[in-house]
Amino acid sequence: MEWINFPFFGILTGVLWLLGSAIVWLPRESKVKYFIFHILFLSGIVLFSYFLAALWVNMGRAPMRTLGETRLWYAFFIGVIGYLTYLRWKYKWFLSYNVVMALVFMIINLVYPENFSKILMPALQSPWFVPHVIVYIFGYALLGAATLVAVKGLYLEYFKTFRKPLLKLSDNLVYLGFAFLTLGLLFGAIWAKEAWGHYWTWDPKETWAFITWLAYLLYIHYRISKPSKVRAPLWILGLAFIILLVAWFGVNYLPAAQDSIHVYS
Repeated sequence: MEWINFPFFGILTGVLWLLGSAIVWLPRESKVKYFIFHILFLSGIVLFSYFLAALWVNMGRAPMRTLGETRLWYAFFIGVIGYLTYLRWKYKWFLSYNVVMALVFMIINLVYPENFSKILMPALQSPWFVPHVIVYIFGYALLGAATLVAVKGLYLEYFKTFRKPLLKLSDNLVYLGFAFLTLGLLFGAIWAKEAWGHYWTWDPKETWAFITWLAYLLYIHYRISKPSKVRAPLWILGLAFIILLVAWFGVNYLPAAQDSIHVYS
């Protein structure tokens, strides 16, 4: 399995997820409707999983080294999160938002294809490489989903009627996403100690990862200390996601980060 195969798997997965998210909006409620929804969405998940697994086997390494590879995982996770969240809360709009976000990242990889190299530099040939990256990308997907809730919430707050359950949804996503961010920091520190003898070096990527962690910690503390407030925590979520994007790939463009081991090639 190589990059040349992604258009087929990516487009077919996107079509399956789009059809599945569209079916739940049909007015008539029936077991058949939801059966078809589950078949379509799960088929997309299985198809994407197969592509990632086959790519992993063919490359002989985890496809998590380049920015394009991390986009693959992000698109996959955000789709899975949308499906699981719909099973729990039945928010049709949230499922659709997640599918759209997944498609955006798939389209970026279709427009800007990469030559996926099998080469992995010695520093990345560590048992900590996969858990460090995977927990971060999954955390990013959860927090990206929380940002979709924030966008919806701000729209309702300013133009319609805000619904309190939305904050509960964002809280759950942030709590879980924050836990994965914390694991990512810890795994990275342990990996750094084994590879370079230091837990932390204030590398630009490390610095922005820590700032991201603090931003979501601010959201959590604000929600606990002022549970009745609505607008401020939603704006904090939006700002925190911008910081997250800087930590994810924005540091690639910082002059100070050009010699960093964390810059995506």
